Amino acid sequence: MSALAYEARGPASALAMARWRRRSRLIRQLRVLLPLLIAAIVLSLVGLVVYRSVVGQTAKPEEAEAPIRLVNPRFLGRDIQGRSFVITAASAVRDENDYQRVVLDRPAMVVDGEGLSPMRLSARSGVFHEGDGILRLQGDVTLNDQAAAFDTPSAVFNTATGVLEGEGLITGAGPLGEIRARSYGVYDKGERMVFKGGVTGRVTPNSPR
Repeated sequence: MSALAYEARGPASALAMARWRRRSRLIRQLRVLLPLLIAAIVLSLVGLVVYRSVVGQTAKPEEAEAPIRLVNPRFLGRDIQGRSFVITAASAVRDENDYQRVVLDRPAMVVDGEGLSPMRLSARSGVFHEGDGILRLQGDVTLNDQAAAFDTPSAVFNTATGVLEGEGLITGAGPLGEIRARSYGVYDKGERMVFKGGVTGRVTPNSPR
């Protein structure tokens, strides 16, 4: 009876021993693999932190150096003669080296918009310095009011004094007819316009006054 029991237990014991040995091998392997896996995860996290720190440090100066862009800017004020002025543009960028210097794209200006004969200026580009109040216009500059309209390549308007001046060929029509000159100036609230350099013109008696 005991011999039969022993024989019955023999294969079961061998199977259990084999299973135990497999578990032992798996446990030994896990004891080696788990620390390696943990170390790899830690190294990956450290590398990610270092990478983000380096990338962040290199990106911040670039963002800080990016110019300040303004969309549809407006600059308002009054000159010493009490006339209001409004300067607008499609867009503008502040100078990185001079914060008060603003580069304008397609600027336009209205002087004395509340008066009877407001003066309007427009150009392809311009620069406005908020410190000294000087507006410089370049490219296809147009100047007009109720009585006259002129085209010129450049213009400089002093928002403090209200004086407009320019160097370059100016052509257009005023109260007395057509006129051409190489330089010009607008003074006394726009009531006096002075032309200089090769002035030519054609008087039109019926021109509106």
